[in-house]
Amino acid sequence: MAVKEEERLELFLKIGLDERTARNTIANNKVTNNLNAVIHEAAVTEGCDRTIGNLLYTVATKYPANALVHRPALLGYIVTIKIKTPAQLEAAFSFLSSTASERFELKEFEEACGVGVEVSEEDIEQTVNEVFEQNKGSILELRYRTNVGDLFGLVRKRLPWADPKIVKKLIDAKLYELLGGRTAADNEKALKQKKEKPAKVKDKKAADDNPSQPSEDLNPFLIFPNPEENFKVHTEIFFSDRPVLRCCNTKEVLDKHLKRTRGKVYTRFPPEPNGYLHIGHAKAMFVSFGLAKERGGCCYLRYDDTNPEAEKKEYIDHIEEIVEWMGWKPFKINYTSDYFQELYELAVEMIQRGHAYVDHQTPEEIKEYREKKMNSPWRDRPIAESLKLFEEMRQGMIEEGKATLRMKQDMQSDNGNMYDLIAYRIKFTPHPHSGDKWCIYPSYDYSHCIVDSLEDITHSLCTLEFETRRASYYWLLHVLDIYQPYVWEYSRLNVTNNVMSKRKLNFLVTMKLVDGWDDPRLMTLAGLRRRGVTSTAINAFVRGIGITRSDCCTIRLERLEYHIREELNRTAPRTMVVLQPLKVVITNLDSGLVMDLDAKKWPDTSTENSSAFYKVPFSRVVYIEQSDFRMKDSKDYYGLAPGKSVLLRYAFPIKCTEVVLADDNETIVEIWAEYDHSKKTKPKGVIHWVSEPSREVDPLSIEVRLFDKLFNSENPAELGDWLADVNLHSKVVIYGAYAVPSLRDAAIGDRFQFERLGYFVVDKDSTSERLVFNRTVTLRDSYGKSGK
Repeated sequence: MAVKEEERLELFLKIGLDERTARNTIANNKVTNNLNAVIHEAAVTEGCDRTIGNLLYTVATKYPANALVHRPALLGYIVTIKIKTPAQLEAAFSFLSSTASERFELKEFEEACGVGVEVSEEDIEQTVNEVFEQNKGSILELRYRTNVGDLFGLVRKRLPWADPKIVKKLIDAKLYELLGGRTAADNEKALKQKKEKPAKVKDKKAADDNPSQPSEDLNPFLIFPNPEENFKVHTEIFFSDRPVLRCCNTKEVLDKHLKRTRGKVYTRFPPEPNGYLHIGHAKAMFVSFGLAKERGGCCYLRYDDTNPEAEKKEYIDHIEEIVEWMGWKPFKINYTSDYFQELYELAVEMIQRGHAYVDHQTPEEIKEYREKKMNSPWRDRPIAESLKLFEEMRQGMIEEGKATLRMKQDMQSDNGNMYDLIAYRIKFTPHPHSGDKWCIYPSYDYSHCIVDSLEDITHSLCTLEFETRRASYYWLLHVLDIYQPYVWEYSRLNVTNNVMSKRKLNFLVTMKLVDGWDDPRLMTLAGLRRRGVTSTAINAFVRGIGITRSDCCTIRLERLEYHIREELNRTAPRTMVVLQPLKVVITNLDSGLVMDLDAKKWPDTSTENSSAFYKVPFSRVVYIEQSDFRMKDSKDYYGLAPGKSVLLRYAFPIKCTEVVLADDNETIVEIWAEYDHSKKTKPKGVIHWVSEPSREVDPLSIEVRLFDKLFNSENPAELGDWLADVNLHSKVVIYGAYAVPSLRDAAIGDRFQFERLGYFVVDKDSTSERLVFNRTVTLRDSYGKSGK
């Protein structure tokens, strides 16, 4: 296979095609070229969910040729999962082919394709029951010879936007309820029909409607089981000195849990209040809050505040604010410290059951003994003695560092997280939430799983690095004989050219290598917000990545920027700003004359809509970018040069007639030009500009901050000297940029597209005398164009 074909094969596999389909596609040049173009237009060259990939394949093979102008818009709906089923895609094809090259109203398009329509499982179940009732006689007669595809079609006719997987599941369940299990006769007749050609055609139609085709679940949360299924074995714990422990809920424990929760899904988002949240936490929020929302359940915001030395009220307030900004509403806000009394009582119970002991080893000794897999000298001390010492720890009678409570697990295990983990340690430090009530604090390994159980969490969702802790998580719940939630691990989110470690982020902030936790160069959510990134774009980015266990790659920054541009392209009004002003005097325009020209604020809006425009003053003196003028012209240059013309955007063509130089005969002071108000001249180059309205009024002067990648390397965290990789040019401040007068009333947080320059947001440093803008992202979409 040629190198180019190998590259195409790899690209097609990345979007979820199976290898056979991908190879067959490469054998067809037309489909190959179409699919390659679609993948790049959709900006998913780094890969995507298989469901999206299947829809893209359908676009490549079935898209109406007379509506190619609308294909990018359709692909945007697909990659943002607004169009997510074959039925919606078919409706889109029909709508767009009838619209052809004409503009269309998005509202009409979305209504035609069922965008935003959510069909509940209850509605689907009711419709399936009605279809079965109407066709009951035929179904009972044909039994399993009934064409499931026809039943599927009847349901789909009534509920065109229903989830096909749920439809198929309910149809199968209803068939079994009505007919019972298959008999030998059912199987025999099915085999006979399979040989007939008409049956094959019908079967193919049924397969087309069957959601069990090679595609991923349309809903990323379908991978999670329902609460009533939580009776299965969670994990097997292998001990060195006793039989294998298979942890699971008993029927009695599960029934009591379901009665307390009424079968609802309960999740939690449990950040530690020891720093600001970063984009990895955005994924954690999406998974935990998203699952609860999708299932009609509840999600706690639970502060994991077991280390009073590292926690601050500042962080607590920040987390609550950011969760709300990201669009999530907690069912309840609580703290691990709310359960300190219950945790203490369960620790006493654990000692009484012989599963914990008070230890006097130093941290260094504990580390050494763990490395050698040796038991602590105090591991077998009498239960009564450990109970007495633990009470003395609680009363503050033992010095800090002189005793800990450790769980009696298995020091010979192959899993280091079973090496008698610490449950409690002494800290004479007031707690931000509970004050000075306690001088012993539970560890994460002890408290996390217990609080999950106490809160009846159905799905304890965490990243893959916690996978090895499953054993200790379930061991502890098992020995305490309390309810066991599902634990589900997913891959953590890393983004290129950034660090995600809180320790590293804290170092950057405390060493003043950045301007605080909300520095726009950081991947903290506060930094992204200050940079002008919307929570909608972040959530779309996270959803596009999906909930997988693949932890072998880092997501390219360009992929995030793609979603940012998609959002801002729809929401940020256009305006004009000149960063490095060069004065141009238009000599054939009267000095006192100022014309108000119409500039497009929303280019895609109808010209009859006055709100799509804003007024730009045009006068004898204008300012252009220094980079838009050269003393020497060339064929590949479309800016202004001596004797050359360019079009001032929204205004007139101008021609450079003279260049005024300073005394050094090199520095350009100003350009003289003439304009052609008839617009008969049609130069190729179009440049932006800002006018000087009159001699008495200066152009609006602003400060502009341009941000670039904080680190030069894609994976700085893997470098030995990661600080040496900091990009020294990641922030450039431009003073004295000129803006159109309409920006004078811009407020903090307002977002704009500066034409030809990028998307910008008004920074919080702005005052009534000085506007400061941060560049959110450039206009160039390197993710979509380069395929990276």
